[in-house]
Amino acid sequence: MPLPELTEDCSRCAGLCCVAYPFEEHEDFGLLKAADIPCPNLAPDFRCNIHNDLAKCGFGGCVAYSCAGAGQRVTQVLFDGETWRDDPDLLSHMTYALRVLRPIHEALLVLQEAAALPLPKDLQERGAELTRALCPEAPSSVWDFEEDSVQNALAALPDFVETIAPYTQHRS
Repeated sequence: MPLPELTEDCSRCAGLCCVAYPFEEHEDFGLLKAADIPCPNLAPDFRCNIHNDLAKCGFGGCVAYSCAGAGQRVTQVLFDGETWRDDPDLLSHMTYALRVLRPIHEALLVLQEAAALPLPKDLQERGAELTRALCPEAPSSVWDFEEDSVQNALAALPDFVETIAPYTQHRS
């Protein structure tokens, strides 16, 4: 089963991470910002005006952040390339969708890593089952990712990870 793209591509996103999440002014963020408010460093082309100096400017949280491909999936797939700058009414819908999809994409990354482990057949099948559940067929809205089957699979991931933990240890 093909997975969605799980690597961020900021050039295909609408700067959603710079809008969706609140910042608390401390060692990881150089300013206080509420959720659904664009960061003042976000340029009109959705690029960061201080990207090359993020760490130096006190934005270590931005340096460490990855949406795991959820940002461009929201922008390009769920919103057909439209942006909240084109239609300000989309802002809260797009940022909400990012907050729903990002944990799913992160879970898919974990499951992708698990699939590469030498797991017993029952655990391989469980990982594949969770992966399928997190990948609704032909999703067209955020609601497809809020279905019980998707959210139940997301909630089951920590137990699955705990179960496979012994297989992740390096054996010599």
